[in-house]
Amino acid sequence: MEKLDLSQLDNEEKALEIRYVIAKYIRYWPWYVLFTVIFLTATFLFHRYTVDEFEVTGSIVIKNSSTPESRILDRSNIFNAGINLENDILRLRSKNMARIAMDKLHFDVEYFAKTNIKDIELYDRSPIRIEVDWNHLQVTDASVELEILSETNFKLLPAESGLMDFNSAQAAGDESVYNKTYTFGQTIETARSKFTVFLVNPSRIGELVVFRFINPAVLEEQLARSVQIVTQNEYSSVLRLSTTTKVVEKGRDYINALMQSYIEYDLNEKNKIQENTIDFIESQLGYLEDSLKAKERELQRFKVDNKLLDVSAEFSSILSKMNALDERNAALEFQLQYFEEIRQYMERKSRDFSDVVAPSVIGVPDPLLNGLIQTLVTLSQERRKLLATVNENHPEVIKIDVQMEKVQDALFENVVNLIENTNKQKKSIQAEIRVYDAQFATLPESESKYTSIFREFKLRESLYTYLLEKRAEAGIARAANVSDNAILDLAKKGTLVFPKKTQNYGLALALGLLLPFGFIVLRDMFDDSIKDQRDLKKHFMIPQLGVVGYSTKGTNKVVLEHPKSAVAESFRSLRSAISYLAAGKNTKKILVTSSVSGEGKTFTSLNLASAMALGSKKTVVVGADLRRPKLASYFDHSEKVGLSTYLIGKVSAESIIFPTQQENLFFVPSGVIPPNPAELLQTPRLIEFLSYLDERFDIIVFDTPPMGLVSETIDLMRLFDINLYVVRQNYTIKDHLVMINDLFNNKQVKNVYGVFNGILNSGYHYEGYNYGYGNTYLYSQNNKYMYNYYGDDLETKKKKIKKASTFDPVKAIKKVFRIR
Repeated sequence: MEKLDLSQLDNEEKALEIRYVIAKYIRYWPWYVLFTVIFLTATFLFHRYTVDEFEVTGSIVIKNSSTPESRILDRSNIFNAGINLENDILRLRSKNMARIAMDKLHFDVEYFAKTNIKDIELYDRSPIRIEVDWNHLQVTDASVELEILSETNFKLLPAESGLMDFNSAQAAGDESVYNKTYTFGQTIETARSKFTVFLVNPSRIGELVVFRFINPAVLEEQLARSVQIVTQNEYSSVLRLSTTTKVVEKGRDYINALMQSYIEYDLNEKNKIQENTIDFIESQLGYLEDSLKAKERELQRFKVDNKLLDVSAEFSSILSKMNALDERNAALEFQLQYFEEIRQYMERKSRDFSDVVAPSVIGVPDPLLNGLIQTLVTLSQERRKLLATVNENHPEVIKIDVQMEKVQDALFENVVNLIENTNKQKKSIQAEIRVYDAQFATLPESESKYTSIFREFKLRESLYTYLLEKRAEAGIARAANVSDNAILDLAKKGTLVFPKKTQNYGLALALGLLLPFGFIVLRDMFDDSIKDQRDLKKHFMIPQLGVVGYSTKGTNKVVLEHPKSAVAESFRSLRSAISYLAAGKNTKKILVTSSVSGEGKTFTSLNLASAMALGSKKTVVVGADLRRPKLASYFDHSEKVGLSTYLIGKVSAESIIFPTQQENLFFVPSGVIPPNPAELLQTPRLIEFLSYLDERFDIIVFDTPPMGLVSETIDLMRLFDINLYVVRQNYTIKDHLVMINDLFNNKQVKNVYGVFNGILNSGYHYEGYNYGYGNTYLYSQNNKYMYNYYGDDLETKKKKIKKASTFDPVKAIKKVFRIR
């Protein structure tokens, strides 16, 4: 025996399930198309009326400016040669740096093109330029329209809100300047404004330009916040500066100006040492110049008065030696003054050493002193830079303070030693000078006096020449200074960051598809009705005998009035299945019931009986629903007599059976609604009435009350050959089928079969075949051969196609969400 491949069956079942799910939800394609079009249109309009924002980026290299001495004194950082970029980031984002960069730009006035949709900032494309006097009171954030009348004149008007401008809270402008004609270059001054307008592009006469003034303090804060700074990577000292702007050129100019300002700021900090040195030398030169000129005049007068006397050769060598000693003594005096100034700095425990002069300028060759002073000045500069962005309690400031205290202690000890050594050298030189002074005392008085004047002149001349050399050296050093930092990449192009058009269109497409899909899925999750044959198979244990399509005809007698329709054919299929089930019986008693009212049991009863009658079977349909009778109304018959009046014994059986216009079709109305319908249907007269009908008719169809609402139907089912239980698509609740399933499983009822009624779209419900006794064939409404075979005329088909192609959103909403 060949083994069954279960895995192949499982794969086929999965494929069938996938096809079922796809077919189930793809039929709502008009909703997907509608929502997709709506979202794509909304996205297009959003992009159309939204001002684009761009990201502009530049980069700057930050070099390590810390000295070896500072790293040695900071033991926590002795083995780390890295750079603390946080201070540079804070400095670049500071308002002080934004103000310096803003001085290079013209951001205090914004220019816009006059449009009704959105603001388009002109920036450097503006035909006018306005210079604002910020020392005068100014109206800011108020839009003003400027109309260029000619190359010389213009007019100011109050700005009007655009079509898409929903911001009603605008600043009030200076009304005193409106509706007046001015001349370009004329200073416009009122109590609240003072500015001058210049025409940049004369070719744009007649245009309207909207402008507004921005407060520099507010602008400074906005610019400082707008810059984002990150490191290029973890191990580099390159900072990436970026800002988001609506005008690429504006953002580009600001980023470049900010980087250039930072480099200039760093260079100015480095030049402060040379500038302080030059200032110190200039002050000393001022004193020496006056003294030197006075001695020079004194020497000239003495020579004139004494006939150009000259000292003897004997004392020339002594004079030259004394001059050398005087120069050394003056240099030591100069150094001693410098050391005393340094000691005073140390005693004050100051944190600012920006005014300290470098030791090399004084001629102090001590390398330790030079290194300590340089370290102290560098730390002082770093501290001052930090205080521009943080307070004194910041950890980095405290760390620098600790380093400065260590350097100050070492420097103070070194300066004290230098002062002591310098005093010793000075005393030694002065002793030698006193020896030479004694030798000059033996000269004649005139020669001695001349020598004294000449010595003082040469001393001042030597010092003056020395300071001039040092000033030149400091100037050269300042001119040769370059910043430790450098611009790596200038900001040039902008990258669109808002709106992200490709992403937004993708999101719109996804929402257009997923939103209706999600609604439909949620509806199906909360909809507890039977939606298709798979639902019916899962929740209905009874064999399914037939499927009845949804009738669009304007009558309940579809089989009689439209015998060639697809619905009529489905009843013929049901008739064939019943004939197969009840084969061998002369009379077939059929009971039709359902769970609740409205599921189509009366409609099924009437049309099944009609189909039987068309098949040459003498058929009677009985309205046994005594609570809500409907059968008589379908035949336009009154309810004066009927089954209820027979059951209470007022009329005979033959008097309640009425013929119809269709041959072989009869009906029994329900009659007057009785007070006790359950008891009436359980009387022996009902059995007698069934026997009476059994003798006279081939087919008996009983339309009974819903089984889920009343109890008498269960007892009636035992009297009939076939019991049809009607389930309606998108109407019958799954929980309502529990009772009939229990009765069937417990074998309390027999010969029960299901009829699936009201199929709206059978195209995906098993594609036509319904499983049950008789294996009847369902002719799908999607079958292109159906119309020709079953007689629907061509015009009717065209109307159906036209109606299906015309998508009505309101009707579709009602259909999807079951709104009745």
